[in-house]
Amino acid sequence: KLMRLILLAALLSWSTMVASQEETALADGALLRGLDKVSGVVHDVALRSGKSIEIGNLSVELGECRYPVANPVGDAFAHLSIQNVDTDQPVFNGWMIASSPALNPLEHARYDIWVLRCAMADTSGE
Repeated sequence: KLMRLILLAALLSWSTMVASQEETALADGALLRGLDKVSGVVHDVALRSGKSIEIGNLSVELGECRYPVANPVGDAFAHLSIQNVDTDQPVFNGWMIASSPALNPLEHARYDIWVLRCAMADTSGE
């Protein structure tokens, strides 16, 4: 009986792991939101992969954005490189997840930047 419980637990663990490995697709770009915490101004920007944009004194470059194939408007995750324009100091380099922005956030005194979703072929940001 104990062996059955162990095998059942192992099977459930394996099936959960397989189910959580969703197939993802690569998008052309992403929709990002930037917040100036001093002025309260919010900027939503569409950005193509490989391009950059300035938000305040930060330069934000989008490496790539991926999304679940089964749910294109679902949980996007994007690789961002952010640096201070004035000093060329890197501020952030890594993946941000749209549904969990606090998991790997930009830590900056004045600006917050996070991913809203991946954007497909109609991304207008350059």
